[in-house]
Amino acid sequence: MTVASAPLITPEQIEALFTQNDGSYSFARWGRPIVPVVFGVQDDTLNVVKGAIEAVVTLAGHAMAETDPELGANLMVFFFTDWNELLEIPDFDRLIPDLEPLVARLDAAGASQYRAFRFDDDYAIKAAFVFVRMQGEMAKLPAETIALTQAAQVIVLWGETAFAAQSPLAVLPETGATILRPDVAGVIAAAYDRMMPPSADDASHALRIFARLQGPK
Repeated sequence: MTVASAPLITPEQIEALFTQNDGSYSFARWGRPIVPVVFGVQDDTLNVVKGAIEAVVTLAGHAMAETDPELGANLMVFFFTDWNELLEIPDFDRLIPDLEPLVARLDAAGASQYRAFRFDDDYAIKAAFVFVRMQGEMAKLPAETIALTQAAQVIVLWGETAFAAQSPLAVLPETGATILRPDVAGVIAAAYDRMMPPSADDASHALRIFARLQGPK
């Protein structure tokens, strides 16, 4: 994955990335090394997905591990063709509360993806579940595009509509390679600065991210 230096982005644009549907500001990053496990793909796609996760984790300056001492794996990525397949996973409703109504709602909406997070006592991310329904337009996308998109959207808690109007990815016109948008990459890296908090519910946090993007280039 190639990441360019971040362009100018305003504090208001950063704040919007972490503003939830109810108007509140809510940010969280991972508080422990990420241990991914991927279901529903063949080995070649598995390598693509794990490679994208590793690339975004490296960008953030975070860490991956072989196992989580509490959970085993803490990032579970599921690929499937029908939302109802989730109901067939034994005891999955223990991990995802209200699974049946959630599946019904996502199916009725024709949703192609969904992410659920779990948090520790500091409200840092301790686990995440990523669901990707491989139907329609989603099924037409290259594996690299899907993998990098999901990796970018699970590395921090974004606002629900952060990427509704524009993908977190961009295409280099010179090579056609798919990369993280430079502004998104810059925000991720700044959010993982060791002096930044693992979570925040005050919009002044966006100003702190902005300040870190204004350092020496």
